[in-house]
Amino acid sequence: MQEEGFSVWETGVSRGGSGSAGRVAGREGCGATVGSATQPCDLVTVPARQGLEAVDILRLRDGVGPVLHDGACDTLGFLVPPGTADGWDVPGSACTQTSGRGVRFGGPDDGAVAEPPVKGTGWLVPPEGAYADATDPVVLRAALGEAARTIEAVDRCQ
Repeated sequence: MQEEGFSVWETGVSRGGSGSAGRVAGREGCGATVGSATQPCDLVTVPARQGLEAVDILRLRDGVGPVLHDGACDTLGFLVPPGTADGWDVPGSACTQTSGRGVRFGGPDDGAVAEPPVKGTGWLVPPEGAYADATDPVVLRAALGEAARTIEAVDRCQ
């Protein structure tokens, strides 16, 4: 089964869900390693064109968290705090829960690069290069809207 280019079957990612851990943004979001455990996160997937525009917008405003790209570079996935999938309703995107899978970040001195939490993906913005452990869903929603309007304006001019 495929969900916006990310394999749902292989990754343990499920659509929507229950038992959210709450809506926490920024450094307290998903991916924080607590002891040896990794906190879950949700994943917002969007078409690559809109996602790339949104990444640029978020980078300018110091608000981008880790971002994945699928193997074919058709979609981008923004890591967002757990619980985001419960209320996500942005047209043209999907938000899935990672069923307890988070991102294990390297320790402060080990220099390790975090492995993507979804098989068949790579990092566009790795955790080490992100401004936060997760992208704030409110900020992401605004950036995706701005990106869609920019793309629409560019397409009208062609």
